[in-house]
Amino acid sequence: MKVAYLFGSLNRGGTETLYLDLFKNAKDVGFDMICIHRNGGQYQKDFEATNVSCFQIKPKFPFDPFFLLKLRKFCKKENIEIIHAQQSLDTVYAILASLGTQIKVVNTFHFYPFKKNCLDRLSHKWADCSVFVSNAQKRHFESFYYWKNKPNRDIVIYNGVSFDKLDNINSIVPDCTKIDREKTLLLGSVGNFVSVRDQFTICRFLNLLNKKNIDFRFLFVGAKSIVKPWLYDKCMQYCEDNGLSDKVDFLGSRSDVPDILKQLDAFIYASDHDTFGIAVVEAIASELVTFVNDWDVMKEITDNGKFSIMYKTGDERDLLDKFLTYLDSKDNNKNLAFRNSIYIRNMFSIQQFSSRLFNAYECVLRK
Repeated sequence: MKVAYLFGSLNRGGTETLYLDLFKNAKDVGFDMICIHRNGGQYQKDFEATNVSCFQIKPKFPFDPFFLLKLRKFCKKENIEIIHAQQSLDTVYAILASLGTQIKVVNTFHFYPFKKNCLDRLSHKWADCSVFVSNAQKRHFESFYYWKNKPNRDIVIYNGVSFDKLDNINSIVPDCTKIDREKTLLLGSVGNFVSVRDQFTICRFLNLLNKKNIDFRFLFVGAKSIVKPWLYDKCMQYCEDNGLSDKVDFLGSRSDVPDILKQLDAFIYASDHDTFGIAVVEAIASELVTFVNDWDVMKEITDNGKFSIMYKTGDERDLLDKFLTYLDSKDNNKNLAFRNSIYIRNMFSIQQFSSRLFNAYECVLRK
C-alpha cells in the first residue's frame, strides 16, 4: 500500500505537526508514504529530513490544468494507491487528477465550518472516505451541512502525538533560567494566535491572578496570525495596560515546546473552536496539571474533564476559582497528573493514529 499525503503548505501548525510526527515514525506504520505539497513553508526542511520523500508540485493559479496533469502523472509514476488530502481544495484537486484511474481519495477535515463552502460539499461527496478528528467535529459537520452519517465512509480518527519528543528533553530553556522557581509559579500555554483559540480569556485571568498577589510568570508560545494579527496585538496591549508586561512573555513560534512544557508548573488552554487539541494532549502527557475550557472537543479528549481541570468557556473568574483550588492541593494534583499522562499516552499516541489510518485505508481499497 502506498499513500501520498497532499498538503497546501508545510507551515508550522497542528496538522503539519501531526503528519511530521507520522513521517518520523514511517518505518513502523505498515505502509509506504510520500509527501506532496504546493507551497512549502516553515516545516519544509523538517519534512525533508524524515524518511519520507517530499515533492513540491505548484499550480500557477487555482485549478491550473497543468498542475492537475502533473499531479496525475506523478501519482501514476509512483504507483500511488491512495491520495490523502488535508484541505477541501486539495481533495478536489486529488479527485480531478485521479479521474479514470484506480487511485482512491481520502480527505480529512481539520476545521469547523462556519460558512457553507462548495469545496467542502464536493470533497465530502466525491471522496472515497472522509475523516473527522473528533466525534464532536463530525456531529457539527453533519448538523451544519445536513449530512447523513455514512458508516465506513465518514469516520473519526483521533490525532496522535509522538511522545518520544516529550521525553528526550535537551536542557532548560533560556526563558526560564531567570525565574526563581522556589517562589514563582511558571505557567504557560501553547498555540498560535488564531481564531480557534481564546488567549484573551487567559490574559483576563492573569490580571485577576496578579490582583491576588500570586507570584507567577506566564509564557505564551505561538505565532501572530498573518490573517488576524489583532488577536495577538490585543493580548499584548491588554497585558501592557494592566501592568503585566514583566510577568507575561510572548515567545512567538518555538521549536523547543517539549523543553518548555517540562519547565512549567501548570498548563492553561482556552479554545474557541478547536477541532482536537494536540497542545492539550502534549501538556497532559508531559505530566502537567492542565486547565482547559468546557468546549465539546476538550470534554471528549479529556473524558469530560476527568484528566484535566475544566472551567467554563470564556469565564476567567471560574478559571481563577479552579486555579486557586488547585494551589490549595498542589501536591495531590501532581500525583493525578502522572495518572492522567498514562491515559493520554495510551489513547492518543502516534502509533494509535497510524494503526487507525492503516485500517481506514484497507477498507477504502476493498471497496
